[in-house]
Amino acid sequence: MQGTIDKRLIFVVVIFFLNLGQTSLGKESEKQNNPSNNILTAYNSLTPEYQRPSFEAFRLGMKGKQNLMEEGKLKNNKYLTLIDFSLSSTQKRLWVIDCDSLKIVQHTLVAHGKNTGENKAEKFSNIPQSNMSSLGFFVTGETYHGKHGLSLRLDGVEPGINDKARERAIVIHAAQYATMQFVNKHGRLGRSFGCPALPPEKNKTIIQSIKNKSCVFIYYPEESYFSLSEYASQSKS
Repeated sequence: MQGTIDKRLIFVVVIFFLNLGQTSLGKESEKQNNPSNNILTAYNSLTPEYQRPSFEAFRLGMKGKQNLMEEGKLKNNKYLTLIDFSLSSTQKRLWVIDCDSLKIVQHTLVAHGKNTGENKAEKFSNIPQSNMSSLGFFVTGETYHGKHGLSLRLDGVEPGINDKARERAIVIHAAQYATMQFVNKHGRLGRSFGCPALPPEKNKTIIQSIKNKSCVFIYYPEESYFSLSEYASQSKS
């Protein structure tokens, strides 16, 4: 009788630890397959040559970029360009991230539209002649040489939010008002007609890297954007 009880007890203990092991493995597998955990790991792996963007901007940008890739809208998958307009214009608020090596390859100043705000961005628009910046996800287009030199066309992919970018001639270009010299003199960057304007010494290198259908994400914590954006709502899932 005692031997039977012992055998049953051993059996119960073995089953308990087997189930415990399977539960632990399941949780570990769930962690590994969780996109949010993968993005956090990628964020923590960003090389430290430059200050990192906020995790929220990075998280939304990475998930939105993945959505664009799955839709076949990207060709240059290597780079993600993040612009964080929640920061003041005197701060470096544009990042170019090499998603293959998880390396920040550029971190620089970027101007916003003159009707978007003074030192800080506050209002955004998709309307032609509004002279405001637009939020959301863009795909880079072709380059051309215009009055600002080498410039890069942008196509907004979010209807009602930024899809008039090409009609509005919203492009990445160089500007003398997007420099620290201008900040030191005026206390803020100069402003564009809605284009994300860059320091002249950074413009060419950045454009040559991200041209031909890479992802650009302009971030600002505006609830009206998140309520309308298909990409941002997908990214929050």
